[in-house]
Parts: sequence; structure tokens; C-alpha cells
Amino acid sequence: MITVRVLDETAPLEAVILGIADSMGPVPKIEETYDPKSKEHILAGTFPKEPDLIKEMDGVVKVLEKHGVKVYRPENISELNQIFVRDIAFVIQDKLVVPCVTPERKLESDGIQYVIDEVESVLLPDEHERMEGGDIMPWRDHIFVGYSKAEDFDKYTVSRTNEAAVNYLKRTFPDFIVKAFELKKSDDDPRENALHLDCCFQPVGKDKAVIYRGGFKNPEDADFLINFFGVENIFEITKEEMYEMNSNFFSISPEVVISDSSFKRLNEQLRKWGLTVEEVYYRETAKMEGLLRCSTMPLRRKYE
Repeated sequence: MITVRVLDETAPLEAVILGIADSMGPVPKIEETYDPKSKEHILAGTFPKEPDLIKEMDGVVKVLEKHGVKVYRPENISELNQIFVRDIAFVIQDKLVVPCVTPERKLESDGIQYVIDEVESVLLPDEHERMEGGDIMPWRDHIFVGYSKAEDFDKYTVSRTNEAAVNYLKRTFPDFIVKAFELKKSDDDPRENALHLDCCFQPVGKDKAVIYRGGFKNPEDADFLINFFGVENIFEITKEEMYEMNSNFFSISPEVVISDSSFKRLNEQLRKWGLTVEEVYYRETAKMEGLLRCSTMPLRRKYE
């Protein structure tokens, strides 16, 4: 059996699923895309190539194994993008939640079925309770959730988590305070789209956080998070840094974070906060509107 336990975003990591870029198939057609950044790069002729993506992910494996983390990878399914495993499952407490995702992504769960089969407590939300792990963020006694109300969820392809999912989390995890935030959505402009909560916000270290105010549909939601962590513990990123995925790093522990080597301003701030920054090159992966948190799914973190 595989033991799972996750209560926050930064406790020392023991086991994780990292996506794969093998056998992704040809460049998708525009009508097959479900995020505006991929669409942008398809139109520009700059959509990432499989060998480059594999190389980038191999760099992450080396960092994780350097820090003693057990790394699981999905079983390869031909002509399927299996990079962003964060969205197809997530752990809260000792439960593995396998949600219903968009129809285009349902096959991705088959690649990690061998892991799911080894977990004792697996939860399967109903089809109407739609959520993706990039929107779900446990933080001690809270679960932060990015979501869309019906008018946006029904309108935008990039709306991935709905109100029914928020209610599901409240029912299923009564020991947590579930705090939900509406995100700004656009199917056409990646600079106006927060695909998931981790595209505009993420805690780091023991008491810090990185945030892009403009990713939240309601300004008071960004204000809540800034006040929750304290202004002195917040690093605000710009619209362009959000577009480049600066908030989508990944914590190995409260002291160590994996970040894209191009994030100069962010990485400098993380080091000022006393963190060790393991830099990797992840620019090709970023072209699909996902980065380091999106491509990792923690199974177990260590708690005293």
C-alpha cells in the first residue's frame, strides 16, 4: 500500500507523482486546446516539442531525488498529454481525491491508476462536482479553493472548479475551513486568465506567499489572502510574471523550493526569505499554461 498524507503546501516532501511528456502525439489543433496559452503558441508555431519537455522534466526528477523524494511517474498512454498530474488527483489529510475533470482529460487518470489502486482511502466526487487539483490548496486548518460561479463555469472552458465542488470539500473535510475565491477567466487571453488558483497564488516557506492580485475576480479575495499571511510576508508579482507562471513553483520543504531559472525577481525574493532555490529550466512546459506545481502531485509530506 501507498501511504498518503498532505496537510499543507510546504511540509517536507516524501513521495510525489511527477507527470511525463512521452508520446504526446502531434501538435494539437486549435479546437482541441483548452487553455489560451497553448492556443497562442500553436498559432505562433512555437508549441513545445516532446524531447524538450522530457528534458525539462528529467531535470525535476534529479532535484527531487537529490532531496530523497520517492518519485512515481504515470504509465504512458500514447498520444496523450500526461504532464499536468496535479489536476487529476490530489491528497488532503489521508485521502486521495480523484475528481471528475473535463472529458478531454479523463484518460489521464488511467496513467496513475496503479498508484490509486495502492491507496487505502480514495474519494470519487460525483460528475457534477467538478474540480481540478490546481485549484485546491490545503494550508493547515484551511483549504483555499479557486472556483467559478455558474455564469462563468458554463461560459468558459478554462473554468475548471465549480460551486458544487466547493460544497463537496466543505462536507468531506469538516475539520478544515474551506475558503473559496472566484478567479478571473478568459478562453482567449492568457494574461487575463487564471487557469487555476496556483496560477495566481501559492504559499511558500512557513508563513510567506506569492500572489497576483489581478488573477482574482473580486479584489477583496486577494485582500483576504494578503491580510491572512500579512503584508510583510507577501510577494506580489506582475501581470507579465503571472503570464510566465511565476506563482507556479513547487515546495520540497519549508526551506527548499523548485523554481524556474528565468524567475529572477521571484528567486531573489525567495532567497531573501532564507529559502534554498533549486533552479530548473521549464520554459517549454510553461507554454501550455502550467509549470512546476501543475506537473507534481504530492502523495505524502512529513509531519511530526
